[in-house]
Amino acid sequence: MAVHPLSFLRQTRGWGKAEFARLMQAHGRSLGIPLATNRTTVWKWEQGQEPDADAQCVLADLLRVPYEQARREGWPRWLPVWEVTGLTAPWTEAGTVEALSELVGSGRMDRRGFLTITGVALTGLAASWVDAPSAFASALGGDQVTDTMVSTIEQRISTLRTLDDQLGGATLLEQARGDLALVTGLLSTGRYTENIRLRLYALAARVSHLTGWMAYDAGLRSAGQRYYVGALRSARTAGDDAFGAFILAEMGVHVSEAGRTAERVDLISTAIDNAPRTLSPYTHSFLYLHKAEALSRDGEHAKAGTALNRAVSHWERHTTEENPDWLNWFGEAQLKSTEGKVLLRSGQVERATGSLETSVNSAAPRDKAVRSSRLAEARLAGGDLDGALDAANYGTELLESSVSSVRALDRLKEFSAHLEPRKSVPAVREFRERLQAVPVAA
Repeated sequence: MAVHPLSFLRQTRGWGKAEFARLMQAHGRSLGIPLATNRTTVWKWEQGQEPDADAQCVLADLLRVPYEQARREGWPRWLPVWEVTGLTAPWTEAGTVEALSELVGSGRMDRRGFLTITGVALTGLAASWVDAPSAFASALGGDQVTDTMVSTIEQRISTLRTLDDQLGGATLLEQARGDLALVTGLLSTGRYTENIRLRLYALAARVSHLTGWMAYDAGLRSAGQRYYVGALRSARTAGDDAFGAFILAEMGVHVSEAGRTAERVDLISTAIDNAPRTLSPYTHSFLYLHKAEALSRDGEHAKAGTALNRAVSHWERHTTEENPDWLNWFGEAQLKSTEGKVLLRSGQVERATGSLETSVNSAAPRDKAVRSSRLAEARLAGGDLDGALDAANYGTELLESSVSSVRALDRLKEFSAHLEPRKSVPAVREFRERLQAVPVAA
């Protein structure tokens, strides 16, 4: 369930509902605006009811937000809970460390369904990545960071990424956060050679991305975005623009699932247009696959088909030796998954079903759980209710036994909602009851 920005604001300032209501009344009196705000009123606001103009005027003044700004941005976007250090800190090495340190200190806070980085802020972030210098002089004091230390952490991150494919992000999120804190501490206080420095920033980029991915998989969308910003900055500081392009592509997933499909198209276009010319066909395939998905979600089915063809063409020309370590999970399963989704949205149900079946069969356990719902949707669209339920029950079984993924559970619930017209069918009723029994923390 999404946490309303007003709830987050109250919690960070230590205000209970009753105390906040009293503050609103008192501040309203000081402004000559009588309010009858009480605990129930606050609860209604946090459940989605928009405060009237007088209440917003008082609240804006209480929070020192210009009322014209509040009117212009609209409720609840004007509430001052959206600041992200990764957006405001300078694009320097010190700015990167500052952004990472802020993540380590506050990355557990999340606004669930409320994406914090959208619109102009998101476009500006991509532009800043394009324009920022990619290398800085190092002058931090502290203990010597050795090659063995860095190699050990690199191996930890590789192992954690493998475990994530098997178990899902919710189970491993705290471990990833701990690794990010470790790397950030070394960057902040350690002494290191130039080579070690670049490896540390590359590590910070990898673990910050992995933590963001796990947060996203666990349903913590806002936190996931913030970790991705840290990853983007770290990659730029390390001079790894290929990984930076990868991060922008991944950030697009967040915004498109929140309905901001055009912003995802802009992000992936920026990533492709500014990625190093030396990118391998393997990496190009990944980026164009994201472009196909972005265009498909935005309703541009013909352009999506063109981008998909380019992704497949690059994939057919790749060699195993050229694969970057951060894309070692990318393969036919991902290619077929996106191909299936693009085909399904364009009405090519039979072809979509075949691609999605291939994807589910060849995926890692967590991705099997996530993709089973899309396969179920395709089979249902093709009139195969039994096949749809088989796919959905398979995903549910994985969540019951071994996989922890809020994302997979949410998608199965979305599919379950499509079954409402068939709720009287015994097999449908049995599946929905089974899904309802899966713990929310899956």
